[in-house]
Amino acid sequence: MSKKFDGWMPRLRKTSAPGALPFYQQIANAIADDITTGRLMPEQRLPAQRRLAAGLGIDFTTVARAYVEAQRRGLVDSTVGRGTFVCGKRRPAIPRAVEGRPNIDLSMNMPPEPASPELAQLMQDGYAEVGAHLRDLLRYQDFCGSRADREAGALWLRRRGLVVPEERVLVTPGAQCALLAVLGAIAPAGSVVCCEELTYPGLRALAGQLGLKLVGLPMDGEGIDAVAFAAACAQYAPKALYCNPTLLNPTTAVMSAQRRQALVEVARFHGVAIIEDDAYGFLPRSGPPPLASMGPDITFYIAGLAKCVGAGLRVAFLVAPDAHSTARLTAAIRATTTMVSPITAALATRWIRDGTADLMLAAIRKECAVRHKIALRALPDATVDATPDSFHLWLRLPAPWGRRQFAETMAAAGVAVVASDAFAVGAPGMAPEAVRVCVGGMADRYQIQHALELMGQALRHPPPCVAHGV
Repeated sequence: MSKKFDGWMPRLRKTSAPGALPFYQQIANAIADDITTGRLMPEQRLPAQRRLAAGLGIDFTTVARAYVEAQRRGLVDSTVGRGTFVCGKRRPAIPRAVEGRPNIDLSMNMPPEPASPELAQLMQDGYAEVGAHLRDLLRYQDFCGSRADREAGALWLRRRGLVVPEERVLVTPGAQCALLAVLGAIAPAGSVVCCEELTYPGLRALAGQLGLKLVGLPMDGEGIDAVAFAAACAQYAPKALYCNPTLLNPTTAVMSAQRRQALVEVARFHGVAIIEDDAYGFLPRSGPPPLASMGPDITFYIAGLAKCVGAGLRVAFLVAPDAHSTARLTAAIRATTTMVSPITAALATRWIRDGTADLMLAAIRKECAVRHKIALRALPDATVDATPDSFHLWLRLPAPWGRRQFAETMAAAGVAVVASDAFAVGAPGMAPEAVRVCVGGMADRYQIQHALELMGQALRHPPPCVAHGV
């Protein structure tokens, strides 16, 4: 034990005698005992995991597992960026907004972060393996991923029922880069691209940069109306249809297989390319197949890892419909981003091949289901569109709430959400009275519950001065 360690320190029984408890259980028990005796006080911060591990002379993952066990027992709360705090008889208070800045950010659509120490160790092992080949990875590589990266991409896409040759799988630095390459290759400035009337804000940003006109199509509970798409094809002669058919950002709508087939038939009849953004397609355990499996000859398929593995893993797989399109997209990617980071691509390849990516996806699915239940308990049933497969939900605001007033009220309470204006395509002011809420990201369950309960209270008891629709 280090003599310089001056924080809380559990007393461990380091013995291999039969019946001896593992170290992680001893640490969790010590936390419980010291709370009871007053050695640990409510809201007291525990030592950082690595620091405590060094002080005890044991492995970091053992301490991490101990803290997870203590949190499971309700003894402590852990928050990324803040640390681990003793609960004692009451939960640690969540600080209010500082200088108008929300401290619980439910605006960025990121998956929940898995808390398993074993999974964290697997991730670290993969990272260390990649680091062992760092010299090679610091050189320029193939513009759209090495052969191994493309093979891993093709393997990953099989989980969505897509069987494609590795030659048509392009590895890109994120879905936004893939979308930029596709739009740049098939939609000249001034042309029309159809999309959902509530769509991904990144598409709106790219359309503005490229000089494209977006035409938002009416939607129902499944997403884009196929009849409306056919009418738009006849009126505007669009170059492409962009769609997010599974767990639509922002409304969580999922297209049925029949609707997908209808859209493919309309697109093929009118000679319109389909850009399928399947960002959330891997989250449901089962669901309709991708449009790319129904219309492989007209569909540009994008599957990023940001929403199903981790937002910081800037890797996406882009499938082109034919060899000619593959060559055009390769040139577009080379011109705009040169290549995907070889280090990041190698890490994604490692995690896909050794099963870490599957375990991360499973952990995200499990946590999404837990947070879905929290949302249903906290929010009025009639206001929320949500699914256990998704880490975002769509909150429809009842009168007298307006979307901007609700977002501002939540921000003042320390919670950031996104008003519907960010997603709306069409005339300004036509956005519905709704907000998108992300229940993933760095926020833990307690923060999520706290934020959603604040929203539920606001929805059930709106202030009399709120003006609807402003």
